[in-house]
Amino acid sequence: MAAMPVHIQRRLALFLTFAMLAIALLVVRIAWIQFGEGQQLSAKVRDQLKESRVLQSPRGTIYDRGGRELAVSNMAKSLYADPREVKDIDATAGLLAPVLGVSPADIKARLMVDGSFIWLKRTLEPEQAKRVEALIKDYHLSGLDFVEESKRYYPNDSLAAHVLGFVGTDDVGLEGIEMVLDKTIKGQEIKQVINTDSYGTPIFNSIFSFIPKKQGRSVYLTIDSTIQYIVEKALDNAMAHTGAKAATIIVMQPKTGEILAMASRPTYNPNQFYNYSPAEWKNRAVSIVYEPGSTFKAVVAAAALQEGKVRPNERFIDKGYVEVSGRRIKNWSDESYGEVSFTDIIKNSINTGFVEIGMRLGAAKLTNYVRAFGFGKATGIGLAGEEEGILFDPKDMRDSDLATMSIGQSIAVTPLQMITAISAIANDGVLLKPRIIREYRNADGTLAESFEPVVVRQVISPETAHTLTTLLEKVVSEGGGQKAKVKGYRFAGKTGTAEKLKSNGIGYESGHYIASFAGFGPVEDPQVAALIVIDDPAGMYYGGEIAAPVFNEIMSQIMRYLAIRPQDDGTLLPPAKPADAKEQLPHAGPTSEGPPPVVPPGQVLVPALNGKTIRETGDELHRLGLTFVPVGTGTAVKQNISPNTPVKPGTEVIVYFEPK
Repeated sequence: MAAMPVHIQRRLALFLTFAMLAIALLVVRIAWIQFGEGQQLSAKVRDQLKESRVLQSPRGTIYDRGGRELAVSNMAKSLYADPREVKDIDATAGLLAPVLGVSPADIKARLMVDGSFIWLKRTLEPEQAKRVEALIKDYHLSGLDFVEESKRYYPNDSLAAHVLGFVGTDDVGLEGIEMVLDKTIKGQEIKQVINTDSYGTPIFNSIFSFIPKKQGRSVYLTIDSTIQYIVEKALDNAMAHTGAKAATIIVMQPKTGEILAMASRPTYNPNQFYNYSPAEWKNRAVSIVYEPGSTFKAVVAAAALQEGKVRPNERFIDKGYVEVSGRRIKNWSDESYGEVSFTDIIKNSINTGFVEIGMRLGAAKLTNYVRAFGFGKATGIGLAGEEEGILFDPKDMRDSDLATMSIGQSIAVTPLQMITAISAIANDGVLLKPRIIREYRNADGTLAESFEPVVVRQVISPETAHTLTTLLEKVVSEGGGQKAKVKGYRFAGKTGTAEKLKSNGIGYESGHYIASFAGFGPVEDPQVAALIVIDDPAGMYYGGEIAAPVFNEIMSQIMRYLAIRPQDDGTLLPPAKPADAKEQLPHAGPTSEGPPPVVPPGQVLVPALNGKTIRETGDELHRLGLTFVPVGTGTAVKQNISPNTPVKPGTEVIVYFEPK
C-alpha cells in the first residue's frame, strides 16, 4: 500500500486539530451555559411562556345620603378567544353575533388576528353569558372561554345620571362623580401572570386564576334619592307641558350647602350611555351659562339694602321705561305703575326701579357684591365641566351695561351659582360652598373622610337678609310668583324671564327665552332652596307662569317628605298623615281576595306594587296622586299600606325594594 502523500497528511492533521479545538470550545460553551448562565436562561424561557393581564377589583359603591345604592359593581363574565384554537371561524362568528349584539364580520375580523388572546366582548349581561355557554357546549366551539370582571350598574337607571356619570369598559370613569373621583372609587389593580405554551397560546386553566377583592372606597353623596325622584318627575312633567328644549332643577339645603337633588333634561341612562350623545351627558346645572333675568334682582336688592341705598318703603315714580346712554329699558309688562314703593318694585319685578337702584350703587360696588355672592367664579363643588360665568370688568362698563346688569341681563351665570346665592340670602347672608360629597368609607365600612359645611364669606348682614326675605315672600304671596305658593307654608322667591343667549355668547336668539324661579322656605326657618330653569319653552315663557308651578309641585312633596309641619295663620299644625294612619307593617301584596272595595268619594285605592321597579312604582303612584317614598333598590317587595286600601290623594306610600 502506497504511503499517503505528506501534504495530505498535513492537511488531515490540521483538520483534526481544528475539529478537536471546535469540539473543545463547544464543550466549554455548553458547560458555561449549563453552569454559568443556566438559571438566567431558564428564567427567560419561563418568561417567554407567560403573558400578563391587568385585573381590576370592583369599584366602591356610590350611595345617597341615606345609604341607598346609586351605583354598584358586580362581577360579570367577559368572553375571550384564542384565534389559533378556533376551528371554524365563520361558523363561530355566525353563532356568536346575534347573542353578543355585534356583526358576524366584526367577530370574524377579531378571530383572524395573529395572536393568542383577543377579547370578543367585555362584561356580558348574565343572560348573554348563559346563552354563549350553551353555544359553546352544544356546538363544541373551541378556543373560547370566560373571565370574570367588574361591571358597573346603576340600579335606578337615569336617576341622578348627570351627577353620577358612568364608567367605560376598562373601568375608567368618564363622566360625573365616576370621573372626578375615579382614583378614589377605583378598586385595586393587580397584574396577573398567564401560562402559555411554546407558541404563546394561553393555557386556559391558568388564565386569571384569581380576582383581586379589595374594593375602592365607597362614596356617600349629599343627594337624597327620594327628593331626586320628586325633582325628576316634576322635571319630566315640565318638559311635557312646556315643550322646552332643556331644563334644570337644583335643590339645596341652605344651612349646609348640601345638594339634595340635581337634575337636567335631556337625560340618559348610564347603563347604556353609549346610546346617547355627549350633549345628553352634559350636566347643565354646572356646565351651561345663561342670563338669569329677574331672579338676579334678588342679588341687586341685597346689595342696595346692605349699602343703605334704598329702604323697603321708599317711594319711586315709574313711567314704564327709563333711558340710559341712549338705550330705552322698559318693564317686562310694558306697563307704567306710577308711584310705587321699593317693596312693590320687588313684588312686581319692575325694571325701571331696579335700574335706578343699580345706578345708585355704581358699577364697581354692584360688581363687588355680585362677586361676593359667588358669581364669576366656579363654586368648586367638584363636578366636571363647571363654568365660571361671565361678568363685566367695572372699568369697561358703560351706564347702559350697569342698567342691564341691574335687571339680570348682560351677565351669564350657572344654575349652581344662582341657587348658591339664593341660599346665602336664606342662610342669614352667609355664603356656603355647595357640596355634593358627604363622606368616603373604606371597603370594610369604616369612615375614611367626612366633609363639613364650608363658609365662604358673610355677604350681607343677617338683618339685611331678613329684610330681603320678607320682601321676597311678598313676591310669592302677592306678586308675580303666586303660582309657587305652597298651601300651609310661607316661601320666598323670585321669578325670572330672559332672552336666550346665542351659543357663541354674542347677541340673543330672537323669540327664544329662559324662564326660571328661585325660592326657599319655610321663611321662618329655611330648610330647602330650589331653582328651576326652563330653557326655550314653546308658547308661554314667563317664569311666573311656567317655572313657579314646578316649584310648587316640588316643594309640596318635599315638605311632606321632610315632615316639616305646615302653618295656618301662624298656628302650627300636626304633620299630614295617611287617611288610615294606624301603626302598619309593610305588606308584600293583597291580603285577601274578594269583591273590589268601595272607594269613598275623593279617595283612591293603593295599588299592589310587588315586583315593580322604582320607576314603574313611581309612575303608578304619581298617576294616582300619591306620594312615593322608596327605600332600597331593585324591585318592590313590601309596601307600608296594603293594596286596595282607600286613601286620600297625597298620602305617602313607602315602598321597600330589594335587588333581584
